[in-house]
Amino acid sequence: MVSGHGATHPGKVRRHNEDSMVVDERLGLFAVADGMGGHNAGEVASALALESVELFLTKSNEDHELTWPFGIESTLDYNGNRLRTAVKLANRRVFRESESRDQYTGMGTTLAVVLADGPCASICGVGDSRIYLVRGGGIERLTQDHTWVETLLSQNPAISRASLANHPMRHVLTKVVGGQDDLEVTITSRPLVAGDRVVLCSDGVHGALDEAQIAQIVRSAADVKDAADHLVEEALDRDGGDNLTAVVVGVSG
Repeated sequence: MVSGHGATHPGKVRRHNEDSMVVDERLGLFAVADGMGGHNAGEVASALALESVELFLTKSNEDHELTWPFGIESTLDYNGNRLRTAVKLANRRVFRESESRDQYTGMGTTLAVVLADGPCASICGVGDSRIYLVRGGGIERLTQDHTWVETLLSQNPAISRASLANHPMRHVLTKVVGGQDDLEVTITSRPLVAGDRVVLCSDGVHGALDEAQIAQIVRSAADVKDAADHLVEEALDRDGGDNLTAVVVGVSG
């Protein structure tokens, strides 16, 4: 059984909150999206993406004969294919909306999604919103950032991450939902056990808190609401230069 709670804040600098989140315990769906684009298009992109993901997952949960517009990936189970299709549909919807209105040109959004059903969770990350697993005394990142820095490091492991910490291109994203008419989607599956807590967060949170700090806050929290609230509060206190969103999912026996 899973339960979740989300918290969000516009931060200390920005007037609008372009982050969006979903906590749908009935579906086992938990998601965070961090939108980008001028004229408030970022908040449009993040909301559209999550609406599309939730809509397809709801329909596929009720109608097992639903059409699969992007086919079936043989290496994924049923829920993995559901999530893959949902994210690709979200990409198509955001891209088409950006093409249809001048004020939305170039908009896009990051996306971090967990679909938890039974003993396993299907996981997808696009952009630099992250998913962590806090289990026992440890923390593990379950997604990879799609950024210029990560691309450079993968091409040349000899480069020091610290040397890129202040590079002007360090925040440039190499993949977002809605950036192109099609999106390569990576879905992974992770077994969950009682006591696990899964953290989904935008870069406003993980940019202000390192993994050890995130783990300590989540482990010491009384419940998922307390954990999500304290992650956002602590990130706001330490930085607050960006929108901040955290969703925490708890697994019980």
